[in-house]
Amino acid sequence: MGRSVWNILKTALLFGVLWGVLLAVGYALGGHFIWIFAIIGLVGTFISFWNSDTIAIRSMRAQEVSPQEAPQLYRIVQDLANQAGQPMPRLYISPTQQPNAFATGRSPQRAAVCCTQGILQILDERELRGVLGHELMHVYNRDILTSSVAAGIAGVITSLAQMALWFGGGRDREGGGGIVGALLAMILAPIAATLIQLAISRTREYSADHDGADLTGDPLALASALQKISGGVAAHPLPKEQNLQDSAHMMIANPFKGGGMGQLFSTHPPTEQRIARLQQQAQQMGPR
Repeated sequence: MGRSVWNILKTALLFGVLWGVLLAVGYALGGHFIWIFAIIGLVGTFISFWNSDTIAIRSMRAQEVSPQEAPQLYRIVQDLANQAGQPMPRLYISPTQQPNAFATGRSPQRAAVCCTQGILQILDERELRGVLGHELMHVYNRDILTSSVAAGIAGVITSLAQMALWFGGGRDREGGGGIVGALLAMILAPIAATLIQLAISRTREYSADHDGADLTGDPLALASALQKISGGVAAHPLPKEQNLQDSAHMMIANPFKGGGMGQLFSTHPPTEQRIARLQQQAQQMGPR
């Protein structure tokens, strides 16, 4: 089975588990409020998804650039979009010195690609092409929709659990063990939902790495870029402001300080694992 197909199946499996957690919480509450919160969550998810490009770009204080203002960036993205048979996205540059990039938008027709000043300064053209191939594949694979839905379901689970803890409720249970079990479920369910949501995000990063390297035909270029970006992010971490945290999963590298147990709650896989996979992909593709 190809790695790309496995990533799709893994994402589907994780979504199944996430829905299972939601149904379990709904059962524990007796089903009285699950539909209300589900509708609220769906509306919030739709609004977030529909405005994903505006929210992410605004959080990074990025400005749209023309072909004259960023000729190299425009040439690379246009070439990759033509190669993929997709429309040319809007291009933005953020004044942030941290090396990072992201693509967003609810469809290829509404896509936007943003690079920071930091990434444009440290990457050569080959590495930048690898990064942009990765970011475009997020749009072409509809990862913005995937991440929005996952975040919406996780948000509903968290809201239901908090409501149950604060106001009580749930199915009648006999004995203290049932009550303790229900309380544990309400406490652990949001943690489980968050971990599954982040696992989905990490799986989509692996897919974008693989598919982006297929698009450029150069996995080692992306591997080299990730190595440089990792060092740059460590030197210039972004502040953990809410608007930046909401957009972090879209970026090619986790923009915050992490490590240790923090990897469990990271939106991105470890850089070393991503590089190892890309090196393996390069070996399978053979010499360029």
